[in-house]
Amino acid sequence: MIDFQNDQDEKCRIIFSAMEEHHGTKIRRIRRKPVDSTLPDTWEPSDQRCKRVLLQPSSAEYQNVLAQFHVTMLGKYSKIIKIERIQNERWYKQYTAHRDDFKRRYSQINERLLFHGCPSTSADQIIRECFNRSFAGVNGVKYGCGVYFHAQASYSHQYAQLNSTGEKTIFLVRVLIGQTCNGDKNMKVPPSGYDTTTDGQHIFVVYHDAGAYADHLITYQ
Repeated sequence: MIDFQNDQDEKCRIIFSAMEEHHGTKIRRIRRKPVDSTLPDTWEPSDQRCKRVLLQPSSAEYQNVLAQFHVTMLGKYSKIIKIERIQNERWYKQYTAHRDDFKRRYSQINERLLFHGCPSTSADQIIRECFNRSFAGVNGVKYGCGVYFHAQASYSHQYAQLNSTGEKTIFLVRVLIGQTCNGDKNMKVPPSGYDTTTDGQHIFVVYHDAGAYADHLITYQ
C-alpha cells in the first residue's frame, strides 16, 4: 500500500494486493501492461510507440556506442553532445520479422552494426519512419539506388550536416546484410538471389524498408 497526492493535490491510495487505486469514494482498478518479449530488455517501458531515451555517459550502453563511433572519428570531433536510444516499436518489430525471415532462408544471419550520417531534419524523420524508400539514393547511387550504410563513422561523417547550433548527427544502425554482391549505379533493386549490394569493403546498400533499424543517434560537435 502506498499513499500519495495526485496532480490536483488530492490524497490517493494504491492497494497493490487488490490492484486498486482509492481516491475519495472512487475506486479504480489497476491493470498491468503486459511485457512484450519481442522488444529488447534494455528498452524502457513506455506507452509511446516512438521514444528517444537519453543515455547516461556512465552506462555500459553509452560507452559501447561511443567506442564504436570513436574508433574512426579520432580528431574529427570535439565532443559528444548526447547519445540516444531509439525505441520505435513498430519499426523494430518489422525489422525483427524481416530478420526472422532471414533465419528461415539462411543458415546464418548476416547482421551488422553500421553508420548513417544525415542532417538533423532527416534524423527526426528517420526516428519516426525509419529508413523507408524515400531515403533511397540520398547519399548517392554509385553502388545501387538504396539506403547507404558504412562500417566506419568517419565516412558517414561527411553526410552529417551542421545544424543551426553547430551540431551533427550520425546513427548507429542494425543492418541485415543477407546475401550481398557488388552494386552499380544502374541497380534499382539487388539482383535475383541477393538482399543488398556493396562496394566490396565497407559500404552496404539496403533496398527493403525493414532491412535496417536505427538503434542509436549520436549528436556531436
